[in-house]
Amino acid sequence: MAEADATTGVSREASIIDAFVHLADTLVDDYDVIEFLHVLTRSCIDLVAVDEAAVMLVTPAGTMQAVASSSERSRLLELFELQNHDGPCLDAFRSGNVITSADLSMERTRWPSFAARAIGDGFQAVHSVPLKLRAEVIGALNLMRAAPGELALSDARLVQSLSDIATIGVLQERSASRTASTASGLQTALTSRIQIEQAKGIVSERGSVSVDAAFDLLRSFARGHSMRLTEVAAAVIDRTLDVATAPGGPSG
Repeated sequence: MAEADATTGVSREASIIDAFVHLADTLVDDYDVIEFLHVLTRSCIDLVAVDEAAVMLVTPAGTMQAVASSSERSRLLELFELQNHDGPCLDAFRSGNVITSADLSMERTRWPSFAARAIGDGFQAVHSVPLKLRAEVIGALNLMRAAPGELALSDARLVQSLSDIATIGVLQERSASRTASTASGLQTALTSRIQIEQAKGIVSERGSVSVDAAFDLLRSFARGHSMRLTEVAAAVIDRTLDVATAPGGPSG
């Protein structure tokens, strides 16, 4: 048993290192912010005892937008939170502090809309982390659990470290965009997110697959062809690419 535990510990440590290396490797010139944030959500699910993850970013106008999520279910929950102006992700952004709830059934007063919707969607606990560098808060990472209970301290620390890398990555892209033009990097990311959502819908309809499966096809094609996710999305929208049937694609 001790040997099995040791093997598990080594495997987890290797997975954590791989996640940080993957995120760091993404931080190259002209990288895709949306893809970077999706890697963040996937890393959280793979490494921490959570079932879903999503990211919100603040726009240049000061409003919050959902930009990345681990599934369509978590994306829709984030949109619901934004529409109703209550929930842990918004509180984390507004306060600049980590916001948690080990039992959402006890939060109907604090988050009257969000708590009921989250429970209805199958979630029982949340852990939301602000994306901030010193005093600047640019968004929040929302982690959702199907079972009640708080994150272990080691998991909470790992999530904080991943969030810190994400914050630096987004701010770096914004700084690069401002250097190249007057456009804000965050606004570019939001525009990219809209394109990706459109492409997901097209792929889902064309292939008669779920939205989550459509997104997997987009990401797989982008990685397999060393393309940015937004480039693939634009080609799908222009009807010049079908990711399911193109040579070298998932079915090719």
